[in-house]
Amino acid sequence: MKKPLPSNDPAALLAAVLDANEGTADPRLKQVMAAAIRHLHAFALEVDLKPHELQVGLDFLVEVGKATGPRKHEGILLADILGLATLVQLRSARHAVEAGGTEPALVGPFWRANQPVRANGATICAPSTPGPRLQVSGRVTGLDGQPLAGARVETWQASPEGMYENQDPAQVPMNLRGRFETDAEGRFSFISVRPAGYPVPTDGPCGALLAAQHRKVMRPAHLHFIAAAEGYKVLATQFFDIEDPNAYEDVVFGAVGSLLRRFEPDGEGGYRIDVELRLEPGETQLPHCPLP
Repeated sequence: MKKPLPSNDPAALLAAVLDANEGTADPRLKQVMAAAIRHLHAFALEVDLKPHELQVGLDFLVEVGKATGPRKHEGILLADILGLATLVQLRSARHAVEAGGTEPALVGPFWRANQPVRANGATICAPSTPGPRLQVSGRVTGLDGQPLAGARVETWQASPEGMYENQDPAQVPMNLRGRFETDAEGRFSFISVRPAGYPVPTDGPCGALLAAQHRKVMRPAHLHFIAAAEGYKVLATQFFDIEDPNAYEDVVFGAVGSLLRRFEPDGEGGYRIDVELRLEPGETQLPHCPLP
């Protein structure tokens, strides 16, 4: 017969909770939950968490769920502003980056499913979209530099006014978004407009947290990319405008290392940028798409 837990014995309580987790059938879930339990108990002890503070935290998570909808995924935003999403991306790709792979960046909360398939060289912006022209040329390769033909490349960006189309009723649906397939040399290209930086959404609980921390809320101007090829790990990354005033103060800590680039003038009043997406061999698994 099991004995009752001794009173005021955090170690005994932790041991009991970990023991209850032992029956978890999925080995990875068992490992993750055991670590989460240990760290949550250690956190509560470190800060001497009070019951009302625990309730505030739980209510905050409920509000994160309520703030998630077809225009915004507040949970992804929370992972972003805490630096967790960037940490996971960089940690997951550390060996590929050491071998010369493209540095990853977080997917963010604005990638949409069923982005329009476009031909190489096509324009991804509606004629009514303001701003200077941007010519984007890219190439998808393996770590060895060999081109990957038939790779899937998705891109999306904010407008020169700092808004994604699903946030902005003035933009046509799926504006500044596209899905491309690389040619025999692993190349893709499209025409867009130079993006602008923008504040992350602050109308939900994440905004309240940022305000409580007295933090800046801006992201530097950037282009999103996801590249996928059979037999290679999927790469999610962003390329940032190094001239943006917030290039070194990204609220979600995503503007790292080699991802800071200069948008070069094209001599005709517009700009151009060339990117290379170098993929690591492995299982091809697309990340979760947060929006329909």
